[in-house]
Amino acid sequence: MLGDEAINLICGLLPPDGAKSGLKELTLSANPGITPKGWSRLAIAVAHSSQVRVLNLDYNPLGDHVAAMLAVAVASSRTLEVLDLEGTGLTNQSAQTLLDMVENYPTALRSLVLAENSISPELQQQICDLLSEGEEEEEVAGGAGDTQERERGREPAAHQRGSSSWMCPSDPSSQMVLMTSGLGDSLLAETEM
Repeated sequence: MLGDEAINLICGLLPPDGAKSGLKELTLSANPGITPKGWSRLAIAVAHSSQVRVLNLDYNPLGDHVAAMLAVAVASSRTLEVLDLEGTGLTNQSAQTLLDMVENYPTALRSLVLAENSISPELQQQICDLLSEGEEEEEVAGGAGDTQERERGREPAAHQRGSSSWMCPSDPSSQMVLMTSGLGDSLLAETEM
């Protein structure tokens, strides 16, 4: 039950590039009280944040207009790897914009969830294929670096993307921040302190 006021506070936790640490994962699922103005503010903050890796916006009434703003944010972000837009009222128009973004602009995005929208399976598959191609190219380019990472006892970064490493923080220096609205609903986000 978060609204635009909460989005303004959350945007303060997404500092611009080069600033202090900020949120790495943000989940804003099922918040119908956030208006397009609030979503546009969030898109701008995500575009300029150097920290956000995972953004879950599933089950919000975003529509094609907000999805277009998010596509610009994803194209601008150097760190966003996962975007969940499941059940957000998107159509083939949104999917075409997202496909254009994935096809023509280098991005860190590795996973884009578009289930439960009015998007053709063909467009969803095209986007998925393009995102998969980007991962394969990274694995090939990683070569020598992968060997060094394995020697240190760590899995190479390209292989970590396929796991749920961003879902279960293993870094003991990170802390959880819990934000609650006036109704007691909560937003859980991880930030490094």
